[in-house]
Amino acid sequence: MLSVVMFLFFMIPLCLLSNFWWVVQSMIFVLSFIFMFMSSYFFCWGNISYLFGCDYISFGLILLSMWICVLMVMASESIYFFKNYSSFFLLVVLFLLIMLCCTFGSMSLFSFYLFFEGSLIPTLFLILGWGYQPERLQAGIYLLFYTLLASLPMLVCIMYLYECSGSLVFPMMNIMFNYNVFLYLGLILAFLVSMPMFAVHLWLPSAHVEAPVSGSMILAGVLLKLGGYGLLRTYLLLMQLGMSFNYIFVSISLVGSLLVSLICMRQTDLKSLVAYSSVAHMGIVIGGLMTMFYWGFCGSYTLMVAHGLCSSGLFCLVNISYERLGSRSLLINKGLMNFMPSMAMWWFLLSAYNMAAPPSLNLLGEISLLNSLVGWSYLTMIVLMLLSFFSSAYTLYLFSYSQHGVFYSGVYSCSLGYVREFLLLFLHWFPLNLLILSGELVVNWL
Repeated sequence: MLSVVMFLFFMIPLCLLSNFWWVVQSMIFVLSFIFMFMSSYFFCWGNISYLFGCDYISFGLILLSMWICVLMVMASESIYFFKNYSSFFLLVVLFLLIMLCCTFGSMSLFSFYLFFEGSLIPTLFLILGWGYQPERLQAGIYLLFYTLLASLPMLVCIMYLYECSGSLVFPMMNIMFNYNVFLYLGLILAFLVSMPMFAVHLWLPSAHVEAPVSGSMILAGVLLKLGGYGLLRTYLLLMQLGMSFNYIFVSISLVGSLLVSLICMRQTDLKSLVAYSSVAHMGIVIGGLMTMFYWGFCGSYTLMVAHGLCSSGLFCLVNISYERLGSRSLLINKGLMNFMPSMAMWWFLLSAYNMAAPPSLNLLGEISLLNSLVGWSYLTMIVLMLLSFFSSAYTLYLFSYSQHGVFYSGVYSCSLGYVREFLLLFLHWFPLNLLILSGELVVNWL
C-alpha cells in the first residue's frame, strides 16, 4: 500500500510542469491498472506496510477512487484549455487521491479519522476555486460545518475506544458489550452525515450544484462512500447496540428516500435532480446496512461501487450539455436528441442503470438490499415498492424531458460529442457491466 501512496506522492512535481496534464492522467491510469493486479484475493488483510493495508472492501474503494480521479481530469479539459490554473487543479486532484487512498487503506481507526477529515480540504478547494456561481462560498461552508460538526463527537469516541480496548487497529478490535448509546451515536453520526442520511442531507445538493464537474464526480463517486465504508468498519464493533437501535435509522432512511424521490420529480435543474437521486440511493444503502444482515452488508458495498460509477457518469453528461448550452435548466435542455443524437444513447444507458436495469451492477446491489430489508421486516415492502416506482419515474422524467420535445430556439450551433467525451462515458459505463460478471467478489469478503 505504501508503494501506491509514494507513487502518487512523487507525481506531485509533474503537476507543476507546464503541458504535463495528459502525462499525469496517463500515470494515474497506469497506477490503477497496476493496483488492479495487486489484490491478494484473500479474505483478510494483505499488502500491509506501516499503517496501511488492504482487504476486500478497501481494495474495491481504492480502485474506485483512482478510476474516478482519472475521469475527473479527463472531464475537466476546459480547465486545461482555458488555462484556468490547471497546474494547481492537478495538484488538488492528486492530493485528494492520496488522501482517499490513505483513508481506505488505513488499518487504524484513528488514522482513518485523520485522513477522512483531510479529504474534505481538497474537495472544498475544488468547490471554492473552480465552482460556477458566487453561492459556492455558502455551499463550501455548508459542507465543512455539517461534516466537521458531526465528526467531533467521533474523535472523543475513538479516544474512549482506545481506553477500553487498548488498540485501534481494525483486525485486533473485537465486539465489547459495555458500550453505551452515546458511544454508538458519536461513532456513527459522522458517517451518516457524510453519506448523507435524510434530515442531514442538506449540504449535498448545494455542494453538487455549485461544484465544477470534477467536484461533483468526486463527491458522488467517492466521498459519499467514505460514510458507508466507515459504517461497515464500525458496525463490527457495535453489533449488539446496532441490534437495539438501528430500527430508528432504517425507518428514517427509507421514508427519507421516498420523500427525496418525490423532491426529484419537481426539480428543473439537471444537476440538482442527479444530486437528489444519489441521496435516495444512499438511503437504501444505509437501510440495508443497518439491518445487520449478511445480504445487507454485501448489497450496500456493491451498490456503493455501482452508484459511484453511474452517478459520476450522469454528472459528466449534465456537464457536456452545460458546456454546449450554457444552462442546466430542463426548460432549455430540451430535445437534445435532435441536437446531439449520439449523446442520447449515453443518456439512455446511464439513466437505465440509474434505475437498476439489468445487466448492471446496480441491479445486483439493489436485489441484495431488498432481500435484507424485506427479511428484516415485511412492512418495509410497502416503502420499497413505492421507492422503486418513483426511482424509475424520476429517471424517466430526466431522460424524456431532456432528450425529447422541441429544442430551445436560442440554440444555433450543432455540436456532437468529442472522442474524449465518448471515452469518458464509456469508462463509466463499461465497468458497471464488467463487474457483474464477477459477482462472487462482492459476497466473499465477510
